[in-house]
Amino acid sequence: MLVELEIRDLAVVDHAHVTFAPGLTAITGETGAGKSLIIDALQLLLGGRADATLIRAGAEATYVEGVFDFSDRGLPERLRELLAEAGIDAEDGTLILSRELTAGPRPRSAARINGRAVVQSTLAAVGDLLVDVHGQGEHVALLAPTRHAEFLDRFTGTLDQQRMLAETVTRLRAIRAELDRLDADERERIRREDRLRFERDEIANARLRPDEEETLKSERALLANAERLAELAEAAIAALQGGGRGGAAVDALGRAADALAELANLDPRQRETAAMVAALQEQTADLARDLRAYREAIEHDPRRLAHIEERLALIATLKRKYGSTVAEVIAYGERAARELEALANAESERERLREEETALSAAIADQARALSAAREAGAVRLVTAVRAELAELGLQQARFAVQFTRRPASDGVALDLPIAVIVEDEPRIAEQGTGGPLAVESGGAERVEFLVTLNPGEPLRPLARVASGGETSRLMLALETVLGDAAGVPTMVFDEIEQGLGGRSGGIVGAKLAALARSRQVICITHLPQIAARAERHLVVSKEVSGGRTHTSVRLVRGEERQRELAAMFGSVTEATLHSAAELLAAAGSVG
Repeated sequence: MLVELEIRDLAVVDHAHVTFAPGLTAITGETGAGKSLIIDALQLLLGGRADATLIRAGAEATYVEGVFDFSDRGLPERLRELLAEAGIDAEDGTLILSRELTAGPRPRSAARINGRAVVQSTLAAVGDLLVDVHGQGEHVALLAPTRHAEFLDRFTGTLDQQRMLAETVTRLRAIRAELDRLDADERERIRREDRLRFERDEIANARLRPDEEETLKSERALLANAERLAELAEAAIAALQGGGRGGAAVDALGRAADALAELANLDPRQRETAAMVAALQEQTADLARDLRAYREAIEHDPRRLAHIEERLALIATLKRKYGSTVAEVIAYGERAARELEALANAESERERLREEETALSAAIADQARALSAAREAGAVRLVTAVRAELAELGLQQARFAVQFTRRPASDGVALDLPIAVIVEDEPRIAEQGTGGPLAVESGGAERVEFLVTLNPGEPLRPLARVASGGETSRLMLALETVLGDAAGVPTMVFDEIEQGLGGRSGGIVGAKLAALARSRQVICITHLPQIAARAERHLVVSKEVSGGRTHTSVRLVRGEERQRELAAMFGSVTEATLHSAAELLAAAGSVG
């Protein structure tokens, strides 16, 4: 709901602060007083075109600010999503929109929402969800054909059907995207399979062990030095047991042991020394035997050495291709085997996805047919209700219709529905289908659009193309009344809705506006006292000349002042018009 509107230096308005309230607000004033400037200010605030001619003469900039309050009912879901996408915080339910238009050779426009700078398109998108300005052809949600299906679904009660269809369509798109991915490049898949198969087999045929490289390198070192190892072992054996130059260590230690044994018999203090020498002799003998066994185990095997060299060369080649260690090479081979298996299963996965695609297509066909049938039946009720409202609003000759248009598509679903249907008293086929599949989007199988003609003999046209003015405002009032909360925009502004109406019809329009204002905030700029009297809040726009400049002001009127304003709207303030004004207020139940 719009709570406050601040206007500075816009045309003849130097400064105006206007407060609004729930229910119906009437804005009146003499012709030329500047009532339309409130519309201009709202249009600018809601993201409309920045026109430098709006800047008050002599001023540097025009500034408009609006405060919207949703604390009582919470932000609408669509508005909350849009604000979240723009990174705007509105947790307390308050929205403050501002727009500044700066004068100069190249006028500039700046927009903010809750203090955050936004581009004009974001401001306009938010504005479309806040206010509908009827009579100017802008910021009217009902004029957007893309939302007509939503309005019809809300009126008909088919929103849940539409959402279920949207979920099924989303799943089908995901399945088809996966199928496209699998089918994207069959030749590339085959090349990948061949490469993986070669890599897997190359690694598997090598039969690698994680510790094999270190073991082979140790064995290679022994085989490559076999002759030298044998020579060194022989020299050590000769030194211990004899056979080389000099005496054998075992024999020398034996002689020493015999001498020390005899010495210990004569001097018991040397028994420990004698025992040590005896032990050394025994250990030396054991060492000689171990070296002999080692020497006998050494063999010179050129064929084994050549095999080890080949094996190490193979390991080096595999490491260059698949990993820095044998363990990494083995892991690479395991991954290649798994991916190859997955590719081998791709065909079975493709078959499963095709079966799911068929099932989802059948489900979409059933859901789309049911939704289309419910929509057509609901459209008949909508047309009947709108026609009745139009007649009460003095538009008996107006025609309203709902058009369903469908699009053939090679990847669509078979629905056996006509290409176009126009619903007035009953559905009428405007273009028969070709029998081929039809496109089904998240919103359904059809594009829904409201059609209207306000004059007898004129063809039906899209709602967005009807001429602006009082008749269009009454048409919008009829639609808003019938749709109720389906349109969803919390604030509606009607600009001179009474064009072409007399006092009696004006009273009916006023009653309709008052009824609509029970669930929505309604602001009406009017010249008819029969409409203004229905308002719960009455604002008067006046113009005066001061200091050689024209100034426009907005004030709230109550009581006797309001009664005099209503009397003036009859043409002049007389006892008769004051009495008529009092009667209007009493009939409307207004507190004045």
